[in-house]
Amino acid sequence: MNWIEAALLGLVQGLTEFLPISSSAHLRIVGEFMPNAADPGAAFTAITQLGTETAVIVFFWRDIVRIIRAWFGSLRGTVPRNDPDARMGWLVILGSLPIVVLGLLFQDQIESVLRSMWLVATMLIVFGLILAVADAIGRQQRDLTDLSYKHGILYGLAQAMALIPGVSRSGGTITAGLFMAYTREAAARYSFLLAIPAVFGSGLYQLYKVLAKDGIGGPFGLPETALATVIAFVVGYVIIGWFLKFVSTRSYRLFVWYRILLGLGLYLLLGFNVISA
Repeated sequence: MNWIEAALLGLVQGLTEFLPISSSAHLRIVGEFMPNAADPGAAFTAITQLGTETAVIVFFWRDIVRIIRAWFGSLRGTVPRNDPDARMGWLVILGSLPIVVLGLLFQDQIESVLRSMWLVATMLIVFGLILAVADAIGRQQRDLTDLSYKHGILYGLAQAMALIPGVSRSGGTITAGLFMAYTREAAARYSFLLAIPAVFGSGLYQLYKVLAKDGIGGPFGLPETALATVIAFVVGYVIIGWFLKFVSTRSYRLFVWYRILLGLGLYLLLGFNVISA
């Protein structure tokens, strides 16, 4: 049964990681309806995210290689520092700092009290409404070539909010991008690139702890977690392409309503003690 549950959670991770609906919240919610009725845990969540971020690397491989080459070229002086690709490399590094610092400072809270289902439900609704406002008033005039270092830091702070399940990594960064007048597609594309260092750092750190120190904890062992990670990679790769096409022609209204209804549904389930907080 654990293998089936892990496979289902891997599917959920792949389906939700890149949509602005919070993959960590969905793993937390679906876990409550499993026969074990248990939180999959922060380690399981972080490790399975390695699968979806590997999908980002494969999908954007050419862009990533170009950015890395230009960034190293800017260090050697063979590429101007104002080169768009070199600047993107610096912006991804800069934008990753807030989540690294806050993730280390609040690690204990992230793995415990911040996983409360009451908080998850609240964040789903609150940040769904904020996304709705950003999508409605965002001027959508800027592309990634307009990205400044100030905007990179603001993007990074928005991404750091996703340390709270229910906020959504992509939702937070996309919302920030819309408020700063970036197009829907540009905000989504930078959100995917910005997540790579943070997610790989978190996932590999949790994997190190599992292998060297603590064990994985929760209801799943490392083999089941590996299966979930592979499934998350395959499904996530498909979702990236679909999502970029979707937001290039449509608003985020569908995801806003989904977040609000899911949050309200969670309130009801918690209020009637159907699931545990």
